[in-house]
Amino acid sequence: MKIYTIGGFNEVGKNMTAVDLGEDVILFDCGLFLPPIVELEEAEKVYTEKKLRGIKAIPDDLMLDKLGLRDKVRAIIPSHAHLDHIGAIPFMAHRYNAEVIGTPFTIEVLKSILSDEKINLMNKLKVVQPNSFCYVQGKQKKYRVDFVNITHSTIQCSLVALHTPEGIVLYANDFKLDNTPIMGQKPNYDLLKKLGEEGIKVLIVDSLYSGDARKTASEKVARTLLEEVLFTTRNENAGLIVTTFSSHIARLKSITEFGKKLNRKIVFLGRSLNKYVTSATKVDMCPFRKDVEIATYRKQLERKLKQIDKRRSEYMVVCTGHQGEPGSILDRLGRNKLPFKFNKEDNIVFSSSIIPAETNIKNRERLDLKLRKRGARLFNNVHVSGHGGREDLRDFLNLINPEHIIPSHGSHEKIAPMIDLAKELGYKPKNLHLMNDGDAKKF
Repeated sequence: MKIYTIGGFNEVGKNMTAVDLGEDVILFDCGLFLPPIVELEEAEKVYTEKKLRGIKAIPDDLMLDKLGLRDKVRAIIPSHAHLDHIGAIPFMAHRYNAEVIGTPFTIEVLKSILSDEKINLMNKLKVVQPNSFCYVQGKQKKYRVDFVNITHSTIQCSLVALHTPEGIVLYANDFKLDNTPIMGQKPNYDLLKKLGEEGIKVLIVDSLYSGDARKTASEKVARTLLEEVLFTTRNENAGLIVTTFSSHIARLKSITEFGKKLNRKIVFLGRSLNKYVTSATKVDMCPFRKDVEIATYRKQLERKLKQIDKRRSEYMVVCTGHQGEPGSILDRLGRNKLPFKFNKEDNIVFSSSIIPAETNIKNRERLDLKLRKRGARLFNNVHVSGHGGREDLRDFLNLINPEHIIPSHGSHEKIAPMIDLAKELGYKPKNLHLMNDGDAKKF
């Protein structure tokens, strides 16, 4: 068995890993690298495979062509619905005669992206429920694939366990260990323990915060932080804007429930929020849908903001733009490009953290400066991470006891501490593999 680390091993994003089983190849994830896309001018944001390759925003899977592996790919299995894991599928899946397999929410979001981009994929889209399994048909044999329910910052995320003749390959990208999630089930520890007893040959693991000596807090802590800011800040007559990740359905549920308690009408702005909320509704995981109004297209959005501008104390606005992305709703509000003018003491709550990429950090600095000049009050980091810290990862390794470990999901500076942690736990250096994009390793 050979594993090719195609993307996500030198950066946060464009995740893709290939498992070569001789006659068959299975791909995990097929994601975007968002910073170069964010930097594109608005007029350039019509995407093609060629353009995305040119700006290095998608995984460089051409290595599979050179190795004669492209025609052996049997399945593309995304772990969850974030764009850095599924966002390249619409532009790359056509290269493979392979089905795309994911949880219901993941596949619904993918369908929404395909519709937005007007792309008709010939690949079969297959749905597997969390804590269930399917078989992938190879040339001569079938491979069992378990979708192990795990918690993260969107719903229906999975650790993917591929059963091979050499042992199990466990793809664990991205996750945290949250025993009290706001939505969905807690991690399936029993199945993970069972897989560990069967024998995990290779673990490919989200190590973004392996250097942070912490246990990542539950989503219920983020809910408490939100409650504290929203209910102890003087905001009776002020405008109230909350920005968060549009894919964070549990967070959107908490925001909506608190907006109702504040007797505010809740308005979600933008196509991204509409995409994820609609997808969650289709899989019956959006209990708050009836409580929110969604304004998406320009005229609809501007009309709504004019109403809100006149009667701001009656509304809570939820929008994207927490990374300072040029062209986002919050960026346009900050530049006075939309019909809403900030008053002194208007409250902007960032229920998010900055994704650690230089582009995002600079964009957020610029946005914060603009918003403060408008007189708004900013509440930053009302958030808990979707990624496990060093102590979560310690518990995870002790639970499953993999033979080999490949850290993923970040620059080497961010993921190398995973190697040190494994050594602390008694792993030999020969079983620890800090790999780059485009590397290969035989197991």
